[in-house]
This record gives sequence, C-alpha cells and structure tokens, in this order.
Amino acid sequence: MTTERVHEVDTPAGPGRARVCRPARARGTVALGHGAGGGVGALDLTLARDVLVAHGWAVALVEQPWLVAGRRVAARPPTLDAAWVPIVESLLTGRGRLPRPLVVGGRSAGARVACRTAATLGAAAGLLLSFPLHPPGRPDRLRADELALAPDPSWVIQGSTDPFGSGTELAPYAPPGTRVIEVTGRHGFPASSAQQLREALRAVAGMLPG
Repeated sequence: MTTERVHEVDTPAGPGRARVCRPARARGTVALGHGAGGGVGALDLTLARDVLVAHGWAVALVEQPWLVAGRRVAARPPTLDAAWVPIVESLLTGRGRLPRPLVVGGRSAGARVACRTAATLGAAAGLLLSFPLHPPGRPDRLRADELALAPDPSWVIQGSTDPFGSGTELAPYAPPGTRVIEVTGRHGFPASSAQQLREALRAVAGMLPG
C-alpha cells in the first residue's frame, strides 16, 4: 500500500512544498527537486518517483518557494539552498517522519542544489537528472565544482544531446563514486526517451544503498 500526502513547510524564502509518496515499510527516502524552468511534473521526475516507489523507496518531489508562489523566474542558488534544506529536514523529523538513508537529487537546477547541500543533509547517495555542467554554448563556464560535491555513490542520467553537457561530455568531470548513464534526449527528455529513462532508473534503484 502506498500513501500520498502534500507536506508544506515554511522556509526563509517563503512556503515550500513536498509531494510525498510512501510505500509500506519504506527502505529509505529520495528527495528530488525540480529545474529552473518547470515543476515536478517533468517526465524524468515522475518516472523516478514511480520506479523508486515500486522499489520500496519513499519519494518526495520538492517544490521550491518561488514555484509555490507562482513566480516564473527561479531564485538565486543561495536562496534555493536555504529553502531546500529545511524542507528536506522536515521530512525526516517529527511525527510521520520518513526513514533514512536519504538520497538527494533532482533535475537540472534541482540537481545542483542537491549536490551543494548533500553534506549538510547527511545524504547517503545522489540521483542527478540532466545535471547542467555548463550554460549552453559556454563550455568554459563549468560547474564541475558543484558536481564534485555529489554524494558517494551518485548516479547522473544525462541526455546524449543535452546542450548543457551531454553524458559523454560530463563523464570526465564525474567525481569518484559517480556513474554517468547517457540516454537519448536533450536537456528536457521527450516522451520518446521514456523507456530508456525507465530502464536507467530501474538500474539505479537496484544499486541504491538501503
């Protein structure tokens, strides 16, 4: 039996939200954040939720305060981090808390937030979807320093033609303990990538610590 609930949390940036799916006797918790250009309904996030819940994980899709407030422009990285940490911490404490180990991740900007805050949250692993290694057309502006903060172990699922950095381009910058899985697609995965994404996520689910 799987239960679903919406968990609202006050943060320094305003109210945030987590949409939680929890199977009976969850083996751990996966918290996933959305990108700067969309919400938690992105294909890779919804597939990750479905696959991981089926493998016994509680999954929280976290909505940043800027999105909850209906704004179209994402907040700056320090503001995103300051909101993400209390939202995730609230899921792991108090009545109805979700179990550890904690896996952190998300897509694009959400993956960056997860890397930057992994140590603070005591994350045991990471699941990074479409990590933006650099802005499109600017390979000189690398974010490898953020990727280096990913938990050990981590998995990156990256599009083969992602203008923010393909899987092949990103692989040399992956820190020890991080595996890169390249699937067909760009930064936002099309429906035609669903089967490859599902297979990649099933493989990751079988290797997560917990």
